[in-house]
Amino acid sequence: MAFNLREFLTQKFWGNSIEEYLLALLFFILTIIALRVFKLATINKLRKIAVKTRTELDDLMITIIDGIGWPFYLFLSLYVSLQFIKIPKFIDMVVYYATFVIVAYYVIIALQNLIDYGTRRIIERQGDKKVDTSAVDLLSKVLKTILWVVAIIIILSNLGYEVSTLIAGLGIGGVAIALAVQNILGDVFASFSIYFDKPFRTGDFIIVGDDCGVVKRIGIKTTRIQTLHGEELVISNRELTESRVHNYKKMERRRVVFTLGVTYDTPTEKLRKIPDIIKEVVDKIELADIDRVHFKEFGDFSLNFEIVYYVNSSDYGTYMDIRHEINLAIKERFETEGIEFAYPTQTVFVNEAS
Repeated sequence: MAFNLREFLTQKFWGNSIEEYLLALLFFILTIIALRVFKLATINKLRKIAVKTRTELDDLMITIIDGIGWPFYLFLSLYVSLQFIKIPKFIDMVVYYATFVIVAYYVIIALQNLIDYGTRRIIERQGDKKVDTSAVDLLSKVLKTILWVVAIIIILSNLGYEVSTLIAGLGIGGVAIALAVQNILGDVFASFSIYFDKPFRTGDFIIVGDDCGVVKRIGIKTTRIQTLHGEELVISNRELTESRVHNYKKMERRRVVFTLGVTYDTPTEKLRKIPDIIKEVVDKIELADIDRVHFKEFGDFSLNFEIVYYVNSSDYGTYMDIRHEINLAIKERFETEGIEFAYPTQTVFVNEAS
């Protein structure tokens, strides 16, 4: 008996002919092959581009595409192939929902990679290894959490569940949590403000109210300052953003104004020499620039000169070292010139009765 191929292919099982099953299998295999070839070709193309460019976007795309696993190709190919045959509605729904969940999963993973890339770029843009990244890390985690919550809601909605009640519950729960932890959230959002606005950074010398010191760490809830006395001062971020902060690290130079007095019996000739003496002393200091020296006033017990100069450094230690050096040099020059500093004196005139 001769084998009849056409008759064989037209035989039906569970509502489909063998020919239809073979066609579905063919499309299943072709879809898998096409997706895999597309993946390899795209990755190879991107890698060639990545060698020629400095941007990290092509590397990011390679990571995203390369991270797509076999379940994506398997279920997507299965879903495509099942369109050519008749299957029970239950199986069709299972395959559809499984494919939808898997595709949604890889889309979420791709978005997470984008968030990580954005976080890394923000941190790299600071260009300072001392910058505390905890605020950005927290923001990244919050965005990822929101991403998963939204994705789960969308998936449940597509699965046929009523999500309006769930969304309402999340809204009420979110409001309740926000009210319960509003102080903590205030500090957290203040940390974001400090990080992105950058009123100060780690290592800056700041003054807040009556407190001053060097910023050691900017955390999620608090900022830690090493005071001049040596102890660690912990201040909430919200308090910092609501206060006036003097940041001396931002100063390109410091202005020094002081007054010195000489005795009234100092000759006029020597008084005229004092501005030149002060200017010579300041000009010898590398990081100091003289502004002005003036005979300002006749004091109660001294002839007062006002001196103004600038220290071209934001470092407090350097600033004090230069003041120290200038003060000693002025004292030394005055001793050489025979100019005496004044000190509080009082002269009492006694009128003796005859």
